[in-house]
Amino acid sequence: MSRPFFTTVTRISDVETKPFDVTALPRDQWATGDYVLCEVTGRPGPLYVIERPSGRTCQVFDGDLVVGAFGVRAATLEGVGGWRDIGEDGALNALTGAGLLGKATSVSPMLPALMDLKYVGHLTRGAKLTMKGFAPAVEVTPFDMPVILLIGTSMSAGKTTSGRVIVHELANMGLKVAAAKLTGAARFRDMLSWKDAGAEHVFDFVDVGLPSTVCPPEEFTGDLEQLLSRIMATGADVLVAEAGASPLEPYNGSVAMEMIDEHVRMLVLSASDPYAVLGVQDAFSRKPDLVCGPASNTEAAIELVGKLCGVPALNLMRRRSRPLIAEMLSERLGMG
Repeated sequence: MSRPFFTTVTRISDVETKPFDVTALPRDQWATGDYVLCEVTGRPGPLYVIERPSGRTCQVFDGDLVVGAFGVRAATLEGVGGWRDIGEDGALNALTGAGLLGKATSVSPMLPALMDLKYVGHLTRGAKLTMKGFAPAVEVTPFDMPVILLIGTSMSAGKTTSGRVIVHELANMGLKVAAAKLTGAARFRDMLSWKDAGAEHVFDFVDVGLPSTVCPPEEFTGDLEQLLSRIMATGADVLVAEAGASPLEPYNGSVAMEMIDEHVRMLVLSASDPYAVLGVQDAFSRKPDLVCGPASNTEAAIELVGKLCGVPALNLMRRRSRPLIAEMLSERLGMG
């Protein structure tokens, strides 16, 4: 067997460095988080690119082998699907370049063709290898850390970019910053951009064995407790946390918000437009402390956010906004 390409979801494991077998298992033994080997098929296009465990990307071609994990995605702007939708022919797709694998059932017409794959078998060492098997439980520690929480009106609303600016400003204040993506679909490059901005520690749900957070809320609650316990162990001064996608999507964003709500010192909403801000406010009966993202791109947009929602908005890409966000963060964290 030629050497496979390993994707981001394998970064918590040793499968890239230690031998394993490949075994085609019956469907009743398949589950979310299973590590599987697939063969790339079809005509390569823009999305025939994988994210490696390092966060770097690599193009793949017809006939290449890829190791990823079974999972589920429910992206409003891109695609929907999961491993349960895979047919008897074993044809499936890379639902993200990070190695979230399943059969696409609904894809945006604006998106290039997803990478086509064919199931070869599960990674095994006697028993099948899973993400959860490489994420041993830690002792649960009560979470008690101030949080700057970023949520969005949808995916691609600017949460990660806004978070990068906020992490950088907090690090400039001399604070030890932890950063985490609490919900969403696996992709490591976002967290690496926050580390580059000044976060001393970065985490996401992959660290506790999840390829995405589309899962039963009761299961996610236990996994999030594990993730928050790992974050507490860093001794960081503040956590910048992102709830990927939007809290209204099936990624358990609302569960995450509820679990850390008493520790949130500032709620930042990245919005696609001013009217979307109003929709999220109505859905949660709660105003954000700050609006950013495309809804703050122009003075007209900022004015409309204030008029519709009574909430301040800042374009964090502008240099003149930096002192304002720094002052707001300092005040919310009680730094005088």
